[in-house]
Amino acid sequence: MPDATQVLRTRDAYAGGVIEIVVWAVPRPVPPSDHGFKCRLVFARDGERVVGYDNKRGKGDHRHFGGKEGRYAFSSPEKLIADFQRDIAR
Repeated sequence: MPDATQVLRTRDAYAGGVIEIVVWAVPRPVPPSDHGFKCRLVFARDGERVVGYDNKRGKGDHRHFGGKEGRYAFSSPEKLIADFQRDIAR
Protein backbone atom coordinates (compact mmCIF):
# COMPACT_ATOMS: atom_id res chain seq x y z
CA MET A 1 0.00 0.00 0.00
CA PRO A 2 2.03 2.97 -1.24
CA ASP A 3 2.09 6.10 0.91
CA ALA A 4 0.36 4.30 3.80
CA THR A 5 1.77 4.47 7.33
CA GLN A 6 1.13 1.54 9.63
CA VAL A 7 -0.43 2.87 12.84
CA LEU A 8 -1.04 -0.43 14.64
CA ARG A 9 -0.35 -4.12 14.08
CA THR A 10 -1.08 -6.80 16.68
CA ARG A 11 -1.51 -10.55 16.51
CA ASP A 12 -2.45 -12.49 19.63
CA ALA A 13 -3.75 -15.93 20.54
CA TYR A 14 -7.19 -15.79 22.13
CA ALA A 15 -9.85 -18.38 23.07
CA GLY A 16 -8.42 -21.06 20.81
CA GLY A 17 -8.06 -18.67 17.91
CA VAL A 18 -6.15 -15.62 16.72
CA ILE A 19 -6.93 -11.91 16.90
CA GLU A 20 -5.22 -9.71 14.33
CA ILE A 21 -5.58 -5.93 14.16
CA VAL A 22 -3.94 -3.87 11.41
CA VAL A 23 -4.56 -0.14 10.93
CA TRP A 24 -2.86 2.11 8.37
CA ALA A 25 -3.12 5.88 7.94
CA VAL A 26 -3.67 6.59 4.23
CA PRO A 27 -3.29 9.92 2.40
CA ARG A 28 -6.67 9.49 0.66
CA PRO A 29 -9.76 7.59 1.84
CA VAL A 30 -10.30 4.06 0.51
CA PRO A 31 -13.50 4.47 -1.57
CA PRO A 32 -16.28 4.58 -0.57
CA SER A 33 -14.98 5.25 2.97
CA ASP A 34 -14.54 8.93 3.81
CA HIS A 35 -11.77 8.74 6.44
CA GLY A 36 -8.00 8.44 6.28
CA PHE A 37 -7.61 4.88 7.57
CA LYS A 38 -7.41 1.41 6.05
CA CYS A 39 -8.36 -1.20 8.66
CA ARG A 40 -8.48 -4.96 9.02
CA LEU A 41 -9.52 -6.53 12.32
CA VAL A 42 -10.27 -10.24 12.56
CA PHE A 43 -10.85 -12.90 15.17
CA ALA A 44 -10.54 -16.34 13.57
CA ARG A 45 -10.74 -19.84 15.00
CA ASP A 46 -10.12 -23.12 13.16
CA GLY A 47 -9.49 -21.19 9.94
CA GLU A 48 -12.91 -19.50 10.05
CA ARG A 49 -13.60 -15.81 10.64
CA VAL A 50 -15.71 -15.38 13.79
CA VAL A 51 -15.67 -11.56 13.89
CA GLY A 52 -14.21 -9.12 11.40
CA TYR A 53 -14.18 -5.43 10.54
CA ASP A 54 -12.61 -3.89 7.45
CA ASN A 55 -13.01 -1.25 4.77
CA LYS A 56 -12.32 -3.05 1.55
CA ARG A 57 -12.17 -0.89 -1.59
CA GLY A 58 -15.59 -0.81 -3.19
CA LYS A 59 -17.38 -2.04 -0.06
CA GLY A 60 -16.53 0.62 2.49
CA ASP A 61 -16.61 0.13 6.24
CA HIS A 62 -18.32 -3.10 7.20
CA ARG A 63 -18.55 -5.75 9.89
CA HIS A 64 -18.70 -9.56 9.80
CA PHE A 65 -20.51 -11.03 12.80
CA GLY A 66 -22.70 -14.07 13.34
CA GLY A 67 -22.19 -15.24 9.77
CA LYS A 68 -23.60 -11.97 8.40
CA GLU A 69 -22.03 -8.89 6.85
CA GLY A 70 -23.37 -5.41 7.53
CA ARG A 71 -22.38 -1.77 7.24
CA TYR A 72 -20.31 -0.19 9.98
CA ALA A 73 -20.34 3.53 10.86
CA PHE A 74 -16.65 4.36 11.36
CA SER A 75 -15.91 7.28 13.71
CA SER A 76 -12.35 6.64 14.94
CA PRO A 77 -9.78 3.83 15.15
CA GLU A 78 -10.26 3.74 18.93
CA LYS A 79 -14.05 3.24 18.63
CA LEU A 80 -13.53 0.63 15.90
CA ILE A 81 -11.21 -1.39 18.16
CA ALA A 82 -13.60 -1.05 21.13
CA ASP A 83 -16.54 -2.28 19.00
CA PHE A 84 -14.44 -5.17 17.68
CA GLN A 85 -13.42 -6.19 21.21
CA ARG A 86 -17.05 -5.96 22.38
CA ASP A 87 -18.12 -8.33 19.59
CA ILE A 88 -15.37 -10.79 20.45
CA ALA A 89 -16.47 -10.80 24.09
CA ARG A 90 -20.01 -11.77 22.99
